[in-house]
Amino acid sequence: MKIGQPSDNPIPVSSNATPAPPKGGQSPAATATATAAQNAQSAGVAVTVSTLARSLGADKAGEASVIDAKKVASVRSAIEQGTFVVNAEAIADKLLANAQEMLNRTTS
Repeated sequence: MKIGQPSDNPIPVSSNATPAPPKGGQSPAATATATAAQNAQSAGVAVTVSTLARSLGADKAGEASVIDAKKVASVRSAIEQGTFVVNAEAIADKLLANAQEMLNRTTS
């Protein structure tokens, strides 16, 4: 089970920063240059996704995940009652296995 996989939904990038007032020692040209640079930064960044990346995402989009409703209900109940016990060894094993899998992908 993978946790925190990125979604295909785009996330808009914006800046709500207000320009700082010009300092007494700055020339009007320096102020204009700084304002132009800030406007260019707040315009956003264009991002393109390659065809290969889209096809990889499409492969996994068709997979239906199987959810065990009884297990979810029992875990939820245990959390609400304060009796849920975290198995740190199992989590550590999964983290190490995922890290090994990622390392194998980058070296292949």
